[in-house]
Amino acid sequence: MWKNRRHGQESPYIPLGPFKLRLPFIHYKFEWPDYVQGLLMCAVDLAAIPLMIELLGMPFEVALAVVMLNGVLYLLHHLLGDPVVPGWITPAIPLIMAYCSAFPEGPERVHALFSFQLTLGILALLLGMTGMASRVVTLVPPAIKSGVILGAGFAAVISVFQVGGRFETFPWTISIAIGIAFYLIFSKHFSTLKAKNRAWMFISNLGIFPIILLAVILAPIFGEATWPQIEWGFSKPDFVTLWNEYTVFGLGLPPFMMFISAIPTVLATYIVLFGDVLQSRALVQEGERSRPDEKIDYNPNRAHLIFGSRNTVMSILGPDVTMAGPLWAAMQVVVVQRYKEGKKAMNSIFGGSGSFRWGTNTGLLLLPIVSLVKPILGIALALTLLIQGYVSVKIGILESRSQRDLGIAGIIGAVLATKGATWAFAVGILLCLLIYGKDFFKGENDQTFTKDIELEHKIEKIS
Repeated sequence: MWKNRRHGQESPYIPLGPFKLRLPFIHYKFEWPDYVQGLLMCAVDLAAIPLMIELLGMPFEVALAVVMLNGVLYLLHHLLGDPVVPGWITPAIPLIMAYCSAFPEGPERVHALFSFQLTLGILALLLGMTGMASRVVTLVPPAIKSGVILGAGFAAVISVFQVGGRFETFPWTISIAIGIAFYLIFSKHFSTLKAKNRAWMFISNLGIFPIILLAVILAPIFGEATWPQIEWGFSKPDFVTLWNEYTVFGLGLPPFMMFISAIPTVLATYIVLFGDVLQSRALVQEGERSRPDEKIDYNPNRAHLIFGSRNTVMSILGPDVTMAGPLWAAMQVVVVQRYKEGKKAMNSIFGGSGSFRWGTNTGLLLLPIVSLVKPILGIALALTLLIQGYVSVKIGILESRSQRDLGIAGIIGAVLATKGATWAFAVGILLCLLIYGKDFFKGENDQTFTKDIELEHKIEKIS
């Protein structure tokens, strides 16, 4: 059926209300390059395991069960018409960790995580069903949006370098790996190299997987981890213990006040999350401009329904500190880049994003891959947090529209990273009232972040 798509039309699908069901081999071509890459990149999904071990005291096999449940739900996006590679809400992980850590370890902390994730899931579902998603975020003053995203970036970096953090455990490996990662991902020099050489482009397209593979070698050399003990066969997630000891099936429902206390941090997480929705749309549109042969329907409300459902289901079956986010930005960039190379490279964007996520699910089942990266999962997580911290700080600053916005945002960000979302929102609202008064929602725009663009336009006109 996928072969019959006419130029400029959408890929075939089965209509299901707001969703568009697409099945592999029938409605889209299975893309083997993306599938193989997914087999390797499941290592990043596995980096969630040390988080759950640290926060909830989960055994490795129980945390693996959570990761595998999350992996299955990742498939919902492309199957139901959302043309993205979904992932975690990475910038919000330190905020969620800090919120849950305020509760005693054990059933109470599990209840806190359950109530947080369920509240976030229901919020996303309501916004998706009513079409209110974009309007809600526009009601938040730019200074507060900027401060929340900045604070998420600060918290990500602090969580790695704080006393007892991962940097103290893996100083040499993290230093070398993050240096190379920043060079490969953000360096202007490397951008020039990969534009001229296909080998460098191939390395760039692998995302952070080469860095994780490097960490597998570096950590034992510096004595910061053991050499991996490769095991054969299939992985063995422990779903029974998960449901008996870490879900509402075994622990019962939390008190109602836990849902109320989660609201400020849920709102902060949603602001960060909505930035990923905007980024999803921008990346999809970038790919569509290069491929007039396929019409791509990206609908933010549909995306909200899908990741809202994922969070709701995960809160019940296996509460997950990484949350269910709308986008894995690094891999979406890789898929879109290959998609832009033409129909022969990738027939449909759904084939690329879907095949990749089928690959990560297969990789999670294979014990050799899981055992290979098991010793350095803490390093993989630290690299993810530092890269996300860089991106969050950059995006957070650009959310500000004036120097006053940026000053307010800096204070909100610092309070958020040190005292939590409740204090941050209170400080942000007070500062916006004191500084902007009746212009609370509007703020001001003093052209702070447009002067360079205007200068470039003037130079272009002169030349």
